[in-house]
Amino acid sequence: WKSSVFVMAMEIAERFAYKGVAANLITYLTGPLGQPMARAAASIDAWKGVSQMLPLPVACVADAWLGRYRAIVLASILFVVSMGTLSLSSAFHIFRSGGHVAVFYVALYLVALGEGAHKPCAQAFAADQFDEKDPKENVARSSFFNWWYFGMCAGTAVTTMVSSYVQDNVGWGLGFGIPCIVILVSLAVFLIGTPSYRYYTTKEPSPVARVGKALLVLIKSWRSKHRTNPASGKVEAKNSDEDLVEEVRSVFRLLPIWASCIIYAIIFSQTSTFFTKQAATLDRRIGPKFKVPPAALQTFISVSIVAFIPVYDRLFVPLARRYTGRPTGITMLQRVGAGLSLSLVAVVLSALVEMRRLGVARDAGLVDAPKAHLPMTLWWMVPQYVLIGVSDVFAMIGLQEFFYDQVPDAVRSLGLALFLSIFGVGHLLSSFLISVIDRATAKRGASWFSNNLNRAHLDYFYWLLAGLCVLELVAFFFFSRAYVYKKKSDDGDYRGGDADADATLV
Repeated sequence: WKSSVFVMAMEIAERFAYKGVAANLITYLTGPLGQPMARAAASIDAWKGVSQMLPLPVACVADAWLGRYRAIVLASILFVVSMGTLSLSSAFHIFRSGGHVAVFYVALYLVALGEGAHKPCAQAFAADQFDEKDPKENVARSSFFNWWYFGMCAGTAVTTMVSSYVQDNVGWGLGFGIPCIVILVSLAVFLIGTPSYRYYTTKEPSPVARVGKALLVLIKSWRSKHRTNPASGKVEAKNSDEDLVEEVRSVFRLLPIWASCIIYAIIFSQTSTFFTKQAATLDRRIGPKFKVPPAALQTFISVSIVAFIPVYDRLFVPLARRYTGRPTGITMLQRVGAGLSLSLVAVVLSALVEMRRLGVARDAGLVDAPKAHLPMTLWWMVPQYVLIGVSDVFAMIGLQEFFYDQVPDAVRSLGLALFLSIFGVGHLLSSFLISVIDRATAKRGASWFSNNLNRAHLDYFYWLLAGLCVLELVAFFFFSRAYVYKKKSDDGDYRGGDADADATLV
């Protein structure tokens, strides 16, 4: 725990930096940069998709050559450079016309590169500080994933409130500059902990080389089945090849679970785009003077996570342990299934709230006044943010532990990168869906994503996502029942089973 705290501090700062850009980016693109809402939302989802897909190749580099520690340091330096560029670009507009936009997007995608390098390596490096062969540390590691996410969301809650307020009321230059300073300080803290870290070295080949070799072995084994008298090789080489093939198969077995969580990622991606634009139309006054920034409502996601994780870790798990006998209370796939179910409830509620918002706009005669604040309080939107947060405690943390635990030890950064790629693909598909639906509905005269939200139909989009989420739950129900967990030294294989299927129907 002592060593992992230094890495957690680095992660909190990384969340502060990344969310300092992402949380209110829709406001910057539709405001100072003047982009239409649909284009801005699609651009943000594409950027987030790239930032969540980059961990796959970067994790291979980290696991094979660079090492997790060095990758974290280099990612932090990259964050400082890119965030500094964003701050200067937004504050001074050094380049006029298209030049300013080009510099902004280059810096933005450098942030994505830093995110891609940091994300899988930091969590894997922190989890490496717990010895899975030690019974006490192995149990502590499962708890670590809860508290890791707790710290990450605490950082997100602070930055969403502080950065969005500064960006809306002081200036974008300072709003992007504060996260830059935070990441610089956290890098110094991370380096202070260097002597206490556990470092694991391996003489095994890189993940790419291992996968390539395993595929060749699979092809050879398939060909040998068609021979009447296959030549016998050395026993040791055969056992080594079989182990290698089994490692690759263990990764491939994760893909059905991976695919059945994509819609959950698409739903999650709406929280920083359309949710924020909806909130901007509501009455956000608290008291006579203070007005809540629209992006600050995302704080309720983080606050609900921070509030619910201790409940889950200290109350739910011990209670569930009494009935199941499992140290973690419920299985990882049961936890994920519960989260997917809650995300369905959240998106249905979002559709209902949007229908009410449109009704209020019609009743108040403000349909053609997009900049007017509707006589509808911001508290109407809070429950959907809270539900997203609670679903994250189940699904997000469950997926993190699942993809870390179920891959071979040598490629755990790659496993966490595979987890992040769920959200990368989800963001990219969200960008694609928004672009296609915008073009298709605009041709009929009224886009679902009109710049005038009072004439848009985000409720239709949310109902579409709800339908897709139902199909996702059916697929997850099937795949979780069939999944066989990785065999460990102290127990045997066990299937997802009926309990996992039941979890999807919570």
